[in-house]
Parts: sequence; structure tokens; C-alpha cells
Amino acid sequence: MNNRDTSVAWDYHDATKHSLRSVRSSGHGLDWDNYPLLFKVYPNLEAISLPQLSQPLPCGVFTAISSSIPPKSDQPPLDLTALARLFFLSAGVTRRRTHAGGEIYFRAAANTGAMYAIELYLVCEELPGLEAGVYHFGPGDFALRQLRKGDFRNVVVRAAAAEPAVENAPAIIVSTGTYWRNAWKYQARTYRHFGWDNGTLLANLLAAATGLGLSARVVLGFQDDPVNQLLAVDTRKEVALSLVAIGSRATPAAEVRGELSPVNAETVPYSKQEVDYPVMREMHAASSLESDTEVREWRGPTPRVRTPVPAGKPIPIASPARDAEGADSIDRVILRRGSTRSFAQQSIALPQLRTILGRATQGVSADFIDPPTAMLNELYLIVNAVDGMEPGAYVFDVERQELKCLKEGNFRGEAGHLALDQELGAAASVAVFFLADLNPLLEHYGNRGYRAVQLEAGIVGGRMYLAAYAQHLGATGLTFYDDEVTEFFSPHAADKSAIFLVAIGKPARR
Repeated sequence: MNNRDTSVAWDYHDATKHSLRSVRSSGHGLDWDNYPLLFKVYPNLEAISLPQLSQPLPCGVFTAISSSIPPKSDQPPLDLTALARLFFLSAGVTRRRTHAGGEIYFRAAANTGAMYAIELYLVCEELPGLEAGVYHFGPGDFALRQLRKGDFRNVVVRAAAAEPAVENAPAIIVSTGTYWRNAWKYQARTYRHFGWDNGTLLANLLAAATGLGLSARVVLGFQDDPVNQLLAVDTRKEVALSLVAIGSRATPAAEVRGELSPVNAETVPYSKQEVDYPVMREMHAASSLESDTEVREWRGPTPRVRTPVPAGKPIPIASPARDAEGADSIDRVILRRGSTRSFAQQSIALPQLRTILGRATQGVSADFIDPPTAMLNELYLIVNAVDGMEPGAYVFDVERQELKCLKEGNFRGEAGHLALDQELGAAASVAVFFLADLNPLLEHYGNRGYRAVQLEAGIVGGRMYLAAYAQHLGATGLTFYDDEVTEFFSPHAADKSAIFLVAIGKPARR
């Protein structure tokens, strides 16, 4: 398939929109007898236990989520203990709860429906405490399992057309998406969720890397087939989504010659049977890159979308420096984070909203974002209860770091309806809608731009989670009625597509 045939992305996007009619006519029910296993298990591979962690990172959470370490700076050595912290704070099991039906595992990052469709792999040189190889991270027992022995980083370097961050990284973390794990609940819309779930996970990972003093860069420009082959995944069921280059000043990667040998690594089936949704595999194939030329063309300045500036007095959002005073460490915030189940319908303070928006939008170090402060998504808000703000609909100007009112009014009912008629949308203090003009993005990036815009929304949304919980607020991601969201924020949002939604407020005490 051709990445430049963007009709595929549009067809997928339109086919997976939620509307009143599509939701009511779906007929989809949850087959609990076929509930998928939430961990990828290699029963015949030896587990390499990761060290347990005790001391929190000294870096405050607000600094961690809003800044990054330059790749050429002096950095501490990357070792097994640092890797353990990265894996735990991004995809680890933070707590367990036993109930009559079994055990519930709570993970470090927010995830659609708690289905945890994202898997993590490690490709590294020889590190203190770990030999060079390709590994799978198992959250269930907090362990690595070696799939290939040796330094295979050059396979990833070639796939990424020698992207400097990848070329100089001692370790590369690869995220994959497992179709069925999420599609059991959400069917074909799962491919959108890959971006959201991978993004919230990467928000934690990037913040943890900053806390460790390590550079971390997200890379979406790579040839898909070589990376999938390196990980030995069955691409009918699981596919590579993103790379994160960790650290800098690695020893040169050894040249890997010839065909990669097969990996004899049996896995436990997720369910008794899996339902296939071909439209997702078609979307992934159409957004895959197949040549060095395609990868190099992927890079370049982010398209700038100019939207009209509404009239009226702006509300500055530039996050005050004092929000970092006494802030918890990134570890502690992640450990207490959890998707909020209900909001108290109470006001939050304007400085709290300033911190959330200001800190979450300070830029993402990624190969599809240039300059780093650019954004593919635009943020629209329904403000229900924020002290110092009139209730209404607003748009956030990221470049100027200010909010402008689109229309005043009490829109709690509309917020709940737009959030797929979920009470959380109405009860939240603020509902933040991510919208994007897909036309210039797909024209610039091809179908792969659809992956990028979903992933960026997940990363920024994940940072909002962390900034909210750092201030003892609550946050949760929600789905939405696509076209009705655009209509509500129009004419300003005309021709834009709804991408993601984060609701923020004071959690109701249970």
C-alpha cells in the first residue's frame, strides 16, 4: 500500500466515527467468556528480574513533564536500574487489588478501557547489568525476556534512516500495539486508541527519562517491516508503532549482516478466539514506510495551521514558576494516578488550569514535530467550573499561551452529551477536546500523519493527567461523538476532526 494514498486514512477515520446512530445500532456486546489475557506471556523464555526501586527521583513532576534533556549533554550512564525505572513508571504494575473474580492490575499510565494493548521491547548495546540484545518487557512479573542475543541496534538505525537520536542511543524502546487486546471491547476504533494509549504511556516514559537526566526522543519515521521482523511479532496481531531513543553517546552499533534468524518463542494465546477487523490492518499497512527515501521525506518542519483569533480579552496561561515549588516527584504522582471514575462538580482554581495547560504544551521531542513547541492538535475547552473564568467554550492558543472565549454559557449538558453521553463530561470542571485539521497533516505526512496526530494527543493528554494529579485533582480520557464536537466549536473549528478528550476536575470522594 502507498503512504501517500491518504484516502485510506480518511476512509478509516470516517468509518470509525461515533454518532448517535452508530452507537445505537452497534449491537456490540462484551463476550466475557472470551476476555483477553492482559499480558503477553512467553512461557519458555527465562525471566531476567528487574531491580526493585525505593528512592524517588529528585526531579519535580512539573519540570519532568515540561522539559527534556538535550541529547549532546553530559548524561548519567544508562544501566539496568535506570531501565527498570523507565519501564516501571511507563508500563509497570503500580498496585494490585484482589476481588471475588480474581485480581485487578493497575498500570502506571492511563489506558482505554484498561485493556493495555501496548507492549514494550528493548533493543540495546551491552549495558551495566544487562548484555546486548533484544528484549520484551513483562509488566506482570516485572522482568525482561531475551528474544535475540547481541547488539541489533543497527537494524533499527537503518530502519530509521540513521536518525541521529537513534544512531547515538545506547538503548531504543519500541512500542507495539496488539489489535485484539483492545478490539475485544472497542472493535475497529482500536487503531485510534493505539495512539492514545501509546501516547499516555510515552508521556510517563519521557517524564521519567527527564527525571533520570537522560535524553529521550520519539521517532515515528522508520521502515516498519525490519522493526517488526527484529521483534519477531506476528503482524496479523501485533505491530510496531513508535521508537524512543534513550540516552546518548553510545558506542557505534555493530553492522548486522544477512537475514535475521527466526525467533523460537512461543506465546500464550490472548483468548480462545480472536475477531479480526481488517480495516485496522489496512490502515496500518497504508501508513507503513517501505524505503529509506520515504523515511527521510517524513522529516521536516511541522505544517502550520493558521486559525482565526477570536475577539475578546485573552486569559494568559503561561504557567507560573512557583507551581514547581514543593512539587511531588514524578514517581509519587504516577503511583497515585488513576483514571477518575466520578467528579464532584466543584470548581478548580484558574492557576491549576494554567499549570495543566502550560506544562502539558511545552513541546514534545519527536521527529515529526519541528520546532519542538509546534503542535499538530489544537485544544478546545468547555469550562464548567473554574474560579476566575466565565463558563463557556474556549480555544487555547498554544503559541501565545492564552485562552480566548468562543462563546459564554453553561454547557455542562453539552459537555456530557459530546462525551458519548457520559456523566463524567458534564461533571468535570473542564473538558479539553483535541481537534486537528487533518488535511494539511495528511498532505505533509501521508497516512502516517494519522498515527502522529493520535500519538501527540495521547502524549499531551498524558501530561495533563500527571499535572492534574500532581495538584490532587482528577482526570480521565473519554471518547466522543466526532462530528458533533466539531459542530459545537464551529465556526472556529470548521473542517477540523475530533481526536481526543480529557476531562479534568475534583474527584468525588468514594
